[in-house]
Amino acid sequence: MIRDRGRIKWTAMMLPEHVQQLRDWHEEEHLPQRREPDEQHYEEWNRLMAKAAEEGSPLAVTFWKAGTSCTVEGVIAHIDSSSSLLRLSSVKGESCLIPIGAIEHISDIG
Repeated sequence: MIRDRGRIKWTAMMLPEHVQQLRDWHEEEHLPQRREPDEQHYEEWNRLMAKAAEEGSPLAVTFWKAGTSCTVEGVIAHIDSSSSLLRLSSVKGESCLIPIGAIEHISDIG
């Protein structure tokens, strides 16, 4: 087996900008990746959102934002199908706009 220093031996011949780009690229590889939901998830979420909007029951919505998963709990205030946005009113009284395409999971709280 050949034992060499890998990338270390090449950094002396590279510009500092290239070394920085390689480090950034390496960090991006290890970021969590968004999982794409399937049709069954979409059907279940539509059922949950319709029921929660009708009854006013709270939901927990997990969505993808800036490379991380965020979870918001609240009641559906409005579903805007033309711009694909879901507006939740949280327990604290704050309003949160969530792009429907960024949703990873929806669950019923109450």
